[in-house]
Amino acid sequence: MICTHEDYLEPRPVEIQNQIMPRGRTILITGVTRGLGRAMTEEFIRLGQVVLGCSRSEKEIAQLQKKFGAPHDFEVVDVADDAQVAAWAKRVLASHSAPDLLLNNAALINRNAPLWEVPAKDFSDVIDVNIKGVANVIRHFVPAMVWRKSGVIVNFSSGWGRSTAAEVAPYCATKWAIEGLTQALAQELPPSMAAVPFNPGIIATDMLRSSFGNAASDYPAPEEWAKIAVPFLLKLGPSVNGKPLTAPVRGANG
Repeated sequence: MICTHEDYLEPRPVEIQNQIMPRGRTILITGVTRGLGRAMTEEFIRLGQVVLGCSRSEKEIAQLQKKFGAPHDFEVVDVADDAQVAAWAKRVLASHSAPDLLLNNAALINRNAPLWEVPAKDFSDVIDVNIKGVANVIRHFVPAMVWRKSGVIVNFSSGWGRSTAAEVAPYCATKWAIEGLTQALAQELPPSMAAVPFNPGIIATDMLRSSFGNAASDYPAPEEWAKIAVPFLLKLGPSVNGKPLTAPVRGANG
């Protein structure tokens, strides 16, 4: 979820700018315990939305459950495990409505290294979470959204899904895949729905620090980013289906 791209501040569609922010919608977020996922969770709830989230961290999921009670819901799930995602979806969809906004945010990045030095397991881990994890969540949650004929799917891409950089080839490959997967998915949805690849920009997360080191502190914190990005995401609708989008926040141009 890192951007080195110069096209960050793209014009926002008039439809997005002029919509009134809705309240009380069901927001599903993967990777809710750290970075952008945690910041989005806090901000969506602050704005009156219902958040359903998952992460692999038992300790941090327990903290979220304690801080935010019902109707919010958080569960330990590895999105790379299709059976775990299926069980999560079955339970959540039995007690909540289908998501109005589905955010495939969970992702991994490889340690900086030339491609030939990336261990096979590390390469597979990045693929399993960043591509297969997205597909697993879509497989088990989107049918309920399609049946209802409403909802927006936002698959988190990156500036490195629209450009490339040395030593992060596995991550780049997954984010380029997300761009193509999402645009193909957009062609399969009812006209009342939308799927978009979303570049969040350069944000000072642990993931960015793993690549940028101390230079990551030059960029906005996740909490600052969420104050602008979350309202933007809430206003997305069918008119943006298939369009690659970028968060309209500070630090875009790097």
